[in-house]
Amino acid sequence: MRRVIVESPYKGATPQELGRNILYLRACLRDCLLRGEAPYASHAIYTQDGVLDDDNPDERDLGIRAGFEWRQSAEVTVVYTDLGISKGMQIGIDDARRRSCDVIYRSLPGWGPERSGEITVP
Repeated sequence: MRRVIVESPYKGATPQELGRNILYLRACLRDCLLRGEAPYASHAIYTQDGVLDDDNPDERDLGIRAGFEWRQSAEVTVVYTDLGISKGMQIGIDDARRRSCDVIYRSLPGWGPERSGEITVP
């Protein structure tokens, strides 16, 4: 299985937006798994109750930095674009490029404008 880091929006402006983003993240993880990939999404783990507080800037930064440490063992970063590219996602994309990790952009049916395939950006 190819090891991938997943970038998708997490933090929402409202509880409804956060809920939508969590559902989208789950769909992204499923998409990776069905492609035969082993996905890792730090924002699915570190933001759980009792781990880190995503609303605390220091803890949010700690979670982002911890997630970046996993990138060195990943083969590619996969960016899911249907809900746009958030500030946190852009930070992850920039980190991937600094580490010379390939970045692939994907979309999921039913989550936004239909786009086919994926684009690899070196």
